[in-house]
Amino acid sequence: MPVEAMYLEKSVAVVIPAYNEENLIGQTLSTLPDFVDRVIVVNDASKDNTSAIVQEIAKKNVRVILIDHERNEGVGGAIVTGYKKAREMKTDVTVVMAGDGQMDPNDLPYIIEPVARGEVDYTKGNRLFQGDAWKMIPHHRYLGNSFLSLLTKFASGYWHIADSQTGYTAISLMALTKLDLDGIYKSYGMPNDMLIKLNQFDFRVRDVHISPVYNIGEKSKMKLLRVIPRISWLLFTGFWRRLFFKYVIKDFHPLVFFYAFSFLLLTVSIPLTIRLLYVWATTGIIPSINAMALIFTVISGLQTLFFGMWFDMDYNKNLR
Repeated sequence: MPVEAMYLEKSVAVVIPAYNEENLIGQTLSTLPDFVDRVIVVNDASKDNTSAIVQEIAKKNVRVILIDHERNEGVGGAIVTGYKKAREMKTDVTVVMAGDGQMDPNDLPYIIEPVARGEVDYTKGNRLFQGDAWKMIPHHRYLGNSFLSLLTKFASGYWHIADSQTGYTAISLMALTKLDLDGIYKSYGMPNDMLIKLNQFDFRVRDVHISPVYNIGEKSKMKLLRVIPRISWLLFTGFWRRLFFKYVIKDFHPLVFFYAFSFLLLTVSIPLTIRLLYVWATTGIIPSINAMALIFTVISGLQTLFFGMWFDMDYNKNLR
């Protein structure tokens, strides 16, 4: 067993999900600071030499633990495997870093410290705090990230979280113990699903400034046109599960009715809009009753939506 290095008298583990990272995994492992007690590399059934490279490093570095998946389970599945190992070892703070060197190890103390001090239960790196993030992050990824981050605010109830897609995170042992790790989404929507599940148990979450790292030889495996619809649906269903669990089962709150009523009214406004446009296009006349009904559903739907958001923000304002 390695000698406990610790950070603020808390043991620290870094989970690194790795899939075909033979070019950068060695560099990533070599840059981890000495206060990291254990490094759990989860090889997600890579087709290259990732596993062999990590095995060689582990022979020389007792901190490194390699776990090989027999089949590919996705980045979320690899992280969950690492979480389970860290929980088994009763590690106080567990960090997730990518295996492609895109997460600056110099930011590790900022990610770890709020959790180690017991101020929050979960921290997330925020690349968007950087003033020139637009120049540093590929534009299509920046825009996709911003869109999903907006949807995640609604779905998770953490309205202060601005960069939902970053995987640079730290979590407390208490949160790892309470969460159903097997129920967490296994693919690229895992960070979003984590936030939804953390909010259900009122865990405190904080954004932490980190520096975006790109153009070091990494190759993104995420296809935005495929990922955004999947994550959007995940967020939609997760939103309603969160409301039911948190505001009906655990502690009733009337904001459920505001959200439900707004969704009903705004859904009804869609066929009303289609009918109004069809009649207008075919007859040149705007049907007055149709128009009045549409105005009522849109205005009332938006009003109740804003009330629901306001109540949700107020209820979760202390979870930061």
